Amino acid sequence: MAISKAQKNEIIKQYARKEGDTGSPEVQVAVLTFEINSLNDHLKVNKKDHHSYVGLLKKIGHRRNLLSYLRNKDVQRYRELIQSLGLRR
Repeated sequence: MAISKAQKNEIIKQYARKEGDTGSPEVQVAVLTFEINSLNDHLKVNKKDHHSYVGLLKKIGHRRNLLSYLRNKDVQRYRELIQSLGLRR
């Protein structure tokens, strides 16, 4: 359920804007998306795990706020990010 260090480093490498970038909205949204997807898989198996469900909703809200910030700051970066992550069908 938790993201491993190797997986997180791989996601950071893929979405970083420059070397050592871990705080840009793109990286944060990518890591949150991975965590959200893994929580979705967990909740499909464990339907009564309400504590994880609340954590999922918090992560979704955080990702939504980061995407809103990025959309207001730079629309082109926002569009590229949602395209690469497969969000917004």
